[in-house]
Amino acid sequence: MKFRAVPRNDGDVLILDLTGTLSLGEGSATLRNIIRGYIDQGHLKIIANMDGVDHLDSSGIGELVAAYTALKRKSGELKLLKLSKAVDNALLITRLYTVFDIHNDEATAVAAFH
Repeated sequence: MKFRAVPRNDGDVLILDLTGTLSLGEGSATLRNIIRGYIDQGHLKIIANMDGVDHLDSSGIGELVAAYTALKRKSGELKLLKLSKAVDNALLITRLYTVFDIHNDEATAVAAFH
């Protein structure tokens, strides 16, 4: 499935509903461009809703880490929401659960920014 990121706002928090394959090539490059674009526009509170991501490889993980780092450098934050099985497995294997702030409930994730 082709990678897509559909943006929506909850106050000053940008929520990206991600769907498809987040892997080497189009998916990871698309995520990189989208996140950088929003950071450049001043969005520093971003939630990536991972519920619709059906595959995540090391390139996709790298882009999530790069987005996390880019936001931290600007005093922003990236939170992950509703991990799909594929994302959950990838973060478990890479031990990145300790890096990301992960939530199962959108309202809780939004509230965690305030």
